[in-house]
Parts: sequence; structure tokens; C-alpha cells
Amino acid sequence: MPRRPLPRPRLRSAAAVFTTLSALAATSLITGPSVAEPFSPEPCALQRTAAHHSEGLDTWNTAYPRPTRSLDAVMVFLSFPDWTPMSTPAELTADHFPATTDFFRRASYGRFTLRAHPLRRWIRMPKPSTAYAIQRDWNPGHRAAYLRDALAAADPQVDFSRYDLVYFVADPDAPGVDSDATKVVNLETPLHADGTAIRRVVTVFEQHPPDRLVLAHETGHVFDLPDLYHRPADGKGDWDTYVGDWDLMGSQFALAPDLFAWHKWKLGWLRPRQVVCVRGPGATRLALEPDAAGPGVPLAGAAGPDPAAAGPPAFRTPGLRTPGLGPGGGVKLAVVRTGADSALAFEARDPVGNDRYACRSGILVYRVHGRAESGRGPVEVVDAHPHTESCWEDSVYPPLADAPVAAGESFTVPGEDGGHGVRVDVEGRTASGTWAVRITPGV
Repeated sequence: MPRRPLPRPRLRSAAAVFTTLSALAATSLITGPSVAEPFSPEPCALQRTAAHHSEGLDTWNTAYPRPTRSLDAVMVFLSFPDWTPMSTPAELTADHFPATTDFFRRASYGRFTLRAHPLRRWIRMPKPSTAYAIQRDWNPGHRAAYLRDALAAADPQVDFSRYDLVYFVADPDAPGVDSDATKVVNLETPLHADGTAIRRVVTVFEQHPPDRLVLAHETGHVFDLPDLYHRPADGKGDWDTYVGDWDLMGSQFALAPDLFAWHKWKLGWLRPRQVVCVRGPGATRLALEPDAAGPGVPLAGAAGPDPAAAGPPAFRTPGLRTPGLGPGGGVKLAVVRTGADSALAFEARDPVGNDRYACRSGILVYRVHGRAESGRGPVEVVDAHPHTESCWEDSVYPPLADAPVAAGESFTVPGEDGGHGVRVDVEGRTASGTWAVRITPGV
């Protein structure tokens, strides 16, 4: 039977289940090749390291497709001889599209389009579903056999040379299918079909209907984004302690799942003038446009000339960096370099676009670690309200739901290892919906 939507307390538990399965989403059979494609040098851009899905962004790893153009994804639907499908390929396609395309269109400000090309019929695998021992911690031999059989079965009907991404979607009701096994499989020795080397495949085993935004999360790994949740060693406890609701790569159940501005910078969706590198001494004043605002997505608070939203006189100080580029074109990210492989990032978050269910508005602060592996804290949100929590019934991790620094508040981010802190003063909002911010390093 199709799964019923779960009440929120169980959704928090389901989020933990999802992150359990996704702990392997970016793991590899063997690590793929790494070729550097240089970006324009930025003083605050961390260097890419050998860490899996490193948050360094001075170069792009060309082993991954970069989503700065339209990319084509084929969806291959796999049935098994031990089960007759209860759903159609069209129904399973609708589970993921256009939702996944819409998420990335909004996140990229219209600069990236994911085009899905679903097959209209089932392709029969040669073995029963139970023969592949599909599970979350999948045996590499069984997993390799599954991929080989899937490619061989599909190749006569699919020209793989036409596609940038491959989704193998299993019949969700087959007895041997385990939804916890959904993941991205990376291959050092690629599969080959139609003269094309296939280095990564998204294996989809989601139940129907699936977890919300699960395919967008997995597709993020195809674009070299890391898992941002915390996986306890014993599998117990909270999984969302690193970033809470504030990025899809932390949880697909998040209230504000739009990608961090740091990730948008990495993926090529931010222009150089949309990133401000803050360096002392002294304070830097700037206007930050909400991360999720873009073309067709209005800025929060921009409906009219509300005097209360105009901001204090300090906001109109000459020299303030203002967007002036229209929605989606303003400054999205401020960065303070804190070490050779670390930085503090500042961005505005509002209930608009992909973040329309955000629990709180304000300036979100997070630490970025270039050498941290995927799933081991490459990004950690700094909680500006460490003694409170919010949105208990809806948030995946209520202690971080109210993490942003709100209008009129000031907060000093503690320095790491005894270093100097960084003070952020949120001075108010403009009539257009941008945030007036003052950042002072070295306090």
C-alpha cells in the first residue's frame, strides 16, 4: 500500500531514518578521479582538499558534472521476475518530478535546469529482487551485480550517451527492495554503455510516495555536495545537530532546505560580486539579500514602504554595499576567513522560495571546514540563541530552529582554539527586504 504521510513527531524519526540511509549516499565503491578546474581566486575561498566532497571551492572537481547549464537525467524503471509492479513509471516519475527540477531552479536563481527523461515502461531485471540482498549497508559484490544487470537490461533501450545523470529506479513494492538503500554510487572503474563512461549512478529504492525531496538530496551528491548531518557512532541520538533545518544536505525534511549560499557559490550559482570577503580591522556594513530570494521569488518584507522595515539611519551610511541588481542578484554571502581551512559564513534566511516554511528569519552564521569529510561536520551552524529552541512540532532539530541573529540583535561568534571572535550586528531591514548587517572581525 502507498505509505501514509507521517505525523510530525514520527517525521523527526523518519528524518533520522533517511539520514541513516543517506550516510552511504556519497560513499564510493572506490573514490573517483579528481581533476581541478580553477575558479577565479577569492581571498575567502577555501582550497579544495582531499576530503570526500570537500567544501573547498577554489577549484571544481571535474569528475562531477557542474550544474551551471541544463543537465539531462534518464530515469530507468526496474522490475523483477518475482513481483508484478503495483505502480506505473508515470506515477513514480511524479513522485520526484517536477519537484526536484523546481527545487534546483529556485535554488540556482534559474541558472540551472535539471531535465528528467523518464522511460515509459518497466525494464525487467534478470534475477528476483531478493537475489541482490538490497539493504542500507549494501554488500559491494551484490551492489555491483545489481548495477551490471541494470545497465545490461537497460542498454538495448537507452542511449546513455545522451544523458548527464542516471537514475535506476527500482519497483518499490518488490519484496527484496529496501528504501534505506537509496544512495549515489561512485565508481573509479566506470561502467560503459554507448561509448559513455558512467562514473556515478543514483540507485533509487524509495517507497511510493517517497520521502520529501529525497531525490534532490541524492542529486546534490552528484554535484559534489557533502552530507551535513551527524551520524552517531551507535546510531542513536539526534542526527541533525550540525545544521538542523538549514540545508537540504542535512535533512530533506528540513523547514528551510534551500542550499547554503556557500554551496551556491561552490556550484557556480553566485557571481563574484554576490560574495563579500570581510577583512579587518574595523566593521564592514553590507546589505544581504535572502538566500532563497531570486527571480520570481519576492523578497520577504518587500510588499510596500513599511516605515518600520526601512532600517535605522546607519543602514543609509554612504559606502554601504547594496544589491542594486534586482531579486536574486544582490549580495548573498559574507565570509570571514578564520584559518587555512576554515571560514565563517553569514547569510540571510527568510520564509520565501525553498525556505517558505522557515521557522525564524535573520542572519544565519555557520562554520565551514575544508578538510572535514562528508558526514563529519564540514558545515556547522552557530546557534545565536543557545538556550532556547523553536518549532518543536515541525523542526528536525528545534535547538537550531531559532539559530539566526534576528533584526535588532547582536551576537559575537566565539573564536575557535582561543582565537578572536567575530561580532555581527543585525541593524534592520530595508523596504526592499534586504538585511542591514555590520560584521566586525577580531573582537
